[in-house]
Amino acid sequence: MSIVQSKKRPEEGVSGGGEPPEEIVDRLAELLPEGALDEAVKGLKPEELSGPGGLLSQLAGRVIEAALEAEMTDHLGHPPGGVPQGPNVRNGSTSKTVQTDLGPVGIQTPRDREGSFEPQLVRKRQTRLAGLDEKILGLYAGGMTVRDISSHLSELYGTEIGRDTVSRITDAVLEDVQVWRTRPLEAVYPIVYFDAMVVKVREDRSVKNRACYLALGVDCDGDREVLGIWWQDTEGAKFWLAVLNDLRRRGVQDVLIACVDGLKGFPEAIEATFPQAWVQTCVVHLIRASMRYVNYRDKKKVASALRPIYSAPNADAALAELDAFEAEWGSRYPACVQAWRAAWEHVTPFLSLPEELRRAVYTTNTIEGLHRQVRKAIKTRGHFPDEQSATKLIYLALIRADAKWQRNRTWTAPRAALKIHFGDRFPG
Repeated sequence: MSIVQSKKRPEEGVSGGGEPPEEIVDRLAELLPEGALDEAVKGLKPEELSGPGGLLSQLAGRVIEAALEAEMTDHLGHPPGGVPQGPNVRNGSTSKTVQTDLGPVGIQTPRDREGSFEPQLVRKRQTRLAGLDEKILGLYAGGMTVRDISSHLSELYGTEIGRDTVSRITDAVLEDVQVWRTRPLEAVYPIVYFDAMVVKVREDRSVKNRACYLALGVDCDGDREVLGIWWQDTEGAKFWLAVLNDLRRRGVQDVLIACVDGLKGFPEAIEATFPQAWVQTCVVHLIRASMRYVNYRDKKKVASALRPIYSAPNADAALAELDAFEAEWGSRYPACVQAWRAAWEHVTPFLSLPEELRRAVYTTNTIEGLHRQVRKAIKTRGHFPDEQSATKLIYLALIRADAKWQRNRTWTAPRAALKIHFGDRFPG
């Protein structure tokens, strides 16, 4: 299971990837005897080999035409020049240019008299072979604008693809986004990280900051999965409650540990939706928040004095360390101590867990790392024309980030700890 689960769109045209089947290799060896290619490319300039109209594009066109003729033979039941099996027969061909990774390729698409032939390799009105759309989506997910992509493809392949076409290709993702955002979820997630990021979106002739809510779940096998994308004007516990209810409607029955950043009212929203969930406040966020009250000259000393609290072996020892910290620094920085005591109920849950699981839940760095991947894609945009455009790019950025995430290879010990601490609530 990947970090982003989505409905896969059927591939359009020819797709590649992986090693060619052995029978294809054998067939090519028969068609192209050893040395034949050496003679064909001898003396060719680079542009004559791979440029527009070069040898490679001509070969691609011949292969496509041969495949279309094979489709027509299957459709009619007889090869070219063969005995017709009925009134429908071949009726010439139509010239067509398709855009490919090699540049524009001219082909002749066969026709039949009745007009009932529906080619599958290059469908009617199709102007691009599969692979080019994927490249466009990949460039878009990497942060390139529609105009940049159009110019890049023109320079790289000599392929003229207008900005309107690029926009239509990227807009086709929105159907997948809608399916993904409403898909059923697992019944139990041992760990779910909640956090929001700010994205600039144009509204009513002005650019406003919008809160993009993300939830990242860890399933019972240790795999990570983004559970959804939600939008609101600002981050607040009230809207997080709506997010939690959406997760419940989509099938989530229990969350064992919910990791949050310390937003006021958020723990109560979680407990209202998932009453048995452990709410773990991010210790890193709490340290940053409490250090705001400390003078710069004392920051290193105070940070060092706080460390024994969150590295204590258990909650009782942590409380003793907090008392010691208050005795040393409380008179000078009472607000710092108060920040810890106010959040204490939701700071200590991770202290009852073994070390392997503590590292996974004491901070929201896991989802913040995902945010960093998304920001790499959106930082060049400045702002988005609307929420839909922002959702499209963030979704594609999540898919792009998926390749950089690996399954938790140290899940055995955390799995055992979850089973011990949560019993039958953990089904793994």
